[in-house]
Amino acid sequence: MGEEIKVLVVDDEERFRNTLGKLLTSHGMTVTIAESGAAALDILRREPHDIVLLDVKMPGLSGQQTLPEIKKIDPDIEVIILTGHASVDIAAEMMTHGGSDYLLKPYPMDELLGIIHIAFDRRKTAKGQ
Repeated sequence: MGEEIKVLVVDDEERFRNTLGKLLTSHGMTVTIAESGAAALDILRREPHDIVLLDVKMPGLSGQQTLPEIKKIDPDIEVIILTGHASVDIAAEMMTHGGSDYLLKPYPMDELLGIIHIAFDRRKTAKGQ
């Protein structure tokens, strides 16, 4: 692949975000982790990322509240919604607010990696690279 993909993992479950971060790092990605929507927004204001993996249900700012704020910071960023709570209504709402994909936990790692690479290619195209 050659190009470094910068991923921000946003999830209130420490074990999940740390495990996912290590797995993505082992696949050559640069990973930052955030324990909340507010922390994610602070990180994105300081440092651009290509992909955000965003949990839906979190204390404080939910994924639904965080997504539009992420898009204000970087309209071209790819946001992949990860959730353990299946809801067609929430999925539809988040996709209309700029979510690029919606995955139900647990999901196969190969599937997530494929979706991340597709999202990264979309971002490059959107930025004219």
